[in-house]
Amino acid sequence: MPSLIDRIGLRGPRMKYWFLYLAAFYVAWVMLAFGYGYWPEIVAHWRIALVMIFGSLVAGSTPMGGGTVAFPFLVLAFGHPPALGRNFGLVIQALGMTSAMIFILCRGTPVQVRLLTATSVASAAGLLLGTFVVHPLISSTLVKLLFSCLWMSFGILTLAKNAEFCALENKPRLSWAAAWRLGIPIGIAGGVLTSLIGVGVEMLLYTSLVLLFRSDLKVAVPTAVSTMAMASVLGAALHLAIGDLEREVYLNWLAAGPIVVLGAPTGAFLVSVIPRIRTLYFVSLLCVAQFIWTLYQVSPGRKETVFVVIALAVAVLAFYLMYRIGRRRARAPASPLLAWQEP
Repeated sequence: MPSLIDRIGLRGPRMKYWFLYLAAFYVAWVMLAFGYGYWPEIVAHWRIALVMIFGSLVAGSTPMGGGTVAFPFLVLAFGHPPALGRNFGLVIQALGMTSAMIFILCRGTPVQVRLLTATSVASAAGLLLGTFVVHPLISSTLVKLLFSCLWMSFGILTLAKNAEFCALENKPRLSWAAAWRLGIPIGIAGGVLTSLIGVGVEMLLYTSLVLLFRSDLKVAVPTAVSTMAMASVLGAALHLAIGDLEREVYLNWLAAGPIVVLGAPTGAFLVSVIPRIRTLYFVSLLCVAQFIWTLYQVSPGRKETVFVVIALAVAVLAFYLMYRIGRRRARAPASPLLAWQEP
């Protein structure tokens, strides 16, 4: 009977790169915490560390970034502005989801590399567009509602089709042309969303793989995790260059970092031993709960209510159309409009 280490895959020949990543982080963290005297402030930020125990597990095991958990707690529960929630989501995901991505790749978990590459490159343009053009035009209330509607739409989709999605076994093989054709709009739109709320590109990539290509979740989820890792690194680097990362973001990152660097890879492993259908049902219920929580906190007026209704209607309609296209493509893969996979 294989040992736990063998089941996790820690003996693989490439796992040394993940261990090097962990070692580099923990050495740097110890130097900052004790060499530079940040330990008392790290202890004072214990609440975000506790939140990110759950957040990191969600990030590694589902197509939802860790910011999906961090954002509502920081903004709704702790009273921080949405910009701080976004910035923290980016920097903590740049650490934790990158750890999960390296863990996934070192274990040899299959990902859709071409679509991941195209989406990640295009997300850089989306991040720039969202940060410098879109974000100044949107109020903090609309940012909160946008976050809430995005994940409510994911919750609706999953609750409606979870059993069907978890039974999918297709591993799509996209041509480079198809990957760029799909990855550019996903990356730009997802990058804009990520620039506003710290997450989003991973959900768009996941739903595209599952709805359009009826992808096995064993491929779709690791690919989504990896693209969020790439977008988070780019987003964190962008805000570091701009110089608008608040001290509170830095302290929260120090408090939660030692947890998420292991928590996200742990989530990526647990999903291989825990039935995914239960995990996604649970996460979907959380999406519904945060939607109700956000509406209670924001108390939207007439304009905000119209925004919520339109946003959810557009998302549900888009998902339905993508689902229909995916079903048609599965029945008639030779159709010129639908045959995006390599033969």
